[in-house]
Amino acid sequence: MKAAVITFPGSNCDRDLATAFERAGFDVARVWHKETALPAGTDIVGIPGGFSFGDYLRCGAIAARSPVGQAVVAHAERGGFVLGICNGFQVLTEMGLLPGALMRNAGLKFVCRPVTLTVATSASAFTSGYSAGQQIRIPVAHHDGNYTADAATLAALKAEDRIAFTYADNPNGSMGDIAGILSANRRVLGMMPHPERVVDPVQGGTDGAALFSALLGGMVPA
Repeated sequence: MKAAVITFPGSNCDRDLATAFERAGFDVARVWHKETALPAGTDIVGIPGGFSFGDYLRCGAIAARSPVGQAVVAHAERGGFVLGICNGFQVLTEMGLLPGALMRNAGLKFVCRPVTLTVATSASAFTSGYSAGQQIRIPVAHHDGNYTADAATLAALKAEDRIAFTYADNPNGSMGDIAGILSANRRVLGMMPHPERVVDPVQGGTDGAALFSALLGGMVPA
């Protein structure tokens, strides 16, 4: 399986994400944001955390409109997998690949610490390595992670089992304690916590490793 990890000016988790994919067994290509096409045979696109374009205008707004953005959207629309973490989640909402928006944290402060997540569904390639209801520890590091959506969107996410992860102790005010959501076809995941930061014991935990290993075993090429 081939993963393409996008780098924007201001990305700071791209190497970590690439390493997490590699540890799971993916063949990884690094892609600069000015490219207009993804590498041939790309199965999954990873959009990393950081502060793309300095969070100017809105977090992820400029990154979503960079040259590679159209290729990412086309990849998703033809059924390809996409994983957006932290700033990557913000980019996915700005691209229109996921509903809702990530607003300023309720406490108006940057939050950086491990948090406990509840796996809300195991019915996706991203979460099949966990059990529904399982609790895992994954770090967060964000200033704008307050997931916000209208009542109809929230109801649809719940009814369609598209909430991937929730916070056990909400650090940012997200509606419904939402930490991550899936697209309608379940092939796009956006999440604020950083699973790529807990894939090796040297990082202080391995609870994120199952996400990447499950992806390798559960992905069906588009």
